Amino acid sequence: MPKNTSRRKTEQMMIFAASCVESAARAENVSSSEMYKRMKRVGLIEGFILMCYEGLHTQSRQHVTEDVLGALAIWEAKKGVVA
Repeated sequence: MPKNTSRRKTEQMMIFAASCVESAARAENVSSSEMYKRMKRVGLIEGFILMCYEGLHTQSRQHVTEDVLGALAIWEAKKGVVA
């Protein structure tokens, strides 16, 4: 999270990240906690969802979910993580 981010913006970003976890979990038919663990393991929340917040949060929920799941698959493969 950038240091110059306001408290309000930080809250909005965290809410968005949580909604990404939940949407991806629903799409993969797994629990939110399992999806969070997968994302956390490869650094996807900080390294993709929060870093790309400005562009992602303007997209449709379906598009964001597809992007997040696509990135997750690539990041897990690069790190040799089996889902």
